[in-house]
Amino acid sequence: MEELYTLEREVGRGSYGVVFEGRMAKTGQKVAIKRLPCSNPECVELYLQELWAMRTTARNHVNVIALHSCLLQTGSRSLKTLKPGKLPLRLVESVLKGSVVAAKQSQERTNPQSNTRRRTNSGSRLQDRTNTVQARAHLQNKDESNASDSTTPQRPQSRVRKRPAPREEEQTAPLRCLALWLVMEYCDGGDLNQYLLSRPPDAQRNHSVVQQLCSAVAFLHSLGITHRDLKPDNVLVCVMPKGPVVKVADFGLSKMSEGSVDGGLTRQHFSSTCGSDFYMAPEVWGGLTYTAQADIFSLGVMFWAVLERITFLEEGTTQEQLGAYVCKGRSGWLMPLGEALWENADAPAAPPPGPATCALLLEMLASNPDARPTADQLGARVRSALREDSH
Repeated sequence: MEELYTLEREVGRGSYGVVFEGRMAKTGQKVAIKRLPCSNPECVELYLQELWAMRTTARNHVNVIALHSCLLQTGSRSLKTLKPGKLPLRLVESVLKGSVVAAKQSQERTNPQSNTRRRTNSGSRLQDRTNTVQARAHLQNKDESNASDSTTPQRPQSRVRKRPAPREEEQTAPLRCLALWLVMEYCDGGDLNQYLLSRPPDAQRNHSVVQQLCSAVAFLHSLGITHRDLKPDNVLVCVMPKGPVVKVADFGLSKMSEGSVDGGLTRQHFSSTCGSDFYMAPEVWGGLTYTAQADIFSLGVMFWAVLERITFLEEGTTQEQLGAYVCKGRSGWLMPLGEALWENADAPAAPPPGPATCALLLEMLASNPDARPTADQLGARVRSALREDSH
């Protein structure tokens, strides 16, 4: 292993892993390090999908998060670097068999001199300086400081549909295959929610963000990658002197096909209902098969929210989020656009930006996936609409 990484602090935690801020010991370069515990085959499959997608994108696009390296944890604190283009066979075996393969058993099957192999592959070690209690307190204080006033529309908790958390027995089961560590570029601006909502509205900044997102998704679709969970939480921001540079991240739900056809529209069909409810397309809500055009709908929701600064609160949270929705009834109950369109194709009213941008957004949010522009068409269409409305 070439570098030694130092963990500085925890910066994010979700159902599937923990993200740390860290540094390369030799250069001092700041990096983001995501630890993905390999506790069950379902999680392992998501991790391998994310790894494969990030390796495919490599460092070839400025608006897609860059992967520096991937490490396989083989002991309590020992790691080894995975070679480019290679997947850890032990984890692939776990996915195929439907159960996590114990590291010791796997090594004994592949090499009778397992003890020798463990010594030669022990690799370098992560210097963990993380204080979990302080990190959690820091994140809690940050959430409280960002709390919005009580007039901000709230989303009922009972209707939230996001990635399912691992079952309790899976979380408490002993880890026999330990973890994957993804070392990625560090984004100092946080996610898109944090970055935009902590600053005054700025039309030029908003236009730059939506155009960069167009470019990123066109690049992913050209490689046959459908993200399937596009939302502001999964867009990170690097603060640069000339303005923000956004990075599409979190490829755990992504799917890859052999490539794109017909000008960028992949014909690969998917059936799994996944994503986050405020950004899911109608066909996903309805349990139908869908294509990469579901990503275009998610972008439409994000663009509308970014351009008009539309926000909401999830029930039980204090973090304001960007997202468009339909208000139902006198109580102002919030319904995601995709759900509303699945129930009634004429549900959303025309969004309020200028007429050219309004027309484009309505196309992106069409209930018929084939009526939406493809990713490779979108960049030019967005630039033209924003230019026309600015005049």
